[in-house]
Amino acid sequence: MIALLVLTAPAALALPKYRLQAITQFHLDDGSGLAALDRRVMSCSYCHVKESGGAPWNPFGEAIRATFKANAEAGGKAKFPEILSILLKSEQDADGDTYPDALEVWAKTLPGDAESKPTEPLETVQAEFEAAGGVGQFGPQETEKK
Repeated sequence: MIALLVLTAPAALALPKYRLQAITQFHLDDGSGLAALDRRVMSCSYCHVKESGGAPWNPFGEAIRATFKANAEAGGKAKFPEILSILLKSEQDADGDTYPDALEVWAKTLPGDAESKPTEPLETVQAEFEAAGGVGQFGPQETEKK
């Protein structure tokens, strides 16, 4: 196990901080720290068109960028965790598949890919989401520096 961690440490150090913050904020990490090393937990294509990241962004990535821009234009200085929270609270559906982004995050489908959506009806997913804590569960972690 230690050898695996030593061999993968350079890859872990190279991961974008936004991805690592989103893994924590979206509760995708089981606490072992291995989620940061496993791109199946949250690949770059969560927000980007290409698996390798970078431009161009998919519709969810573009919604994040637009939220950053709107916040800055309004004089805000929100960091990435706050931007994610603002976006998810807005109840947008970036990919136009009728499931709001927050529901897709909760259901572990891709909010930037219209082909990836929950299999249950919207009303069912919405009720389960609200019973689980709703969008508030994706707020910035209190331990993060602002």
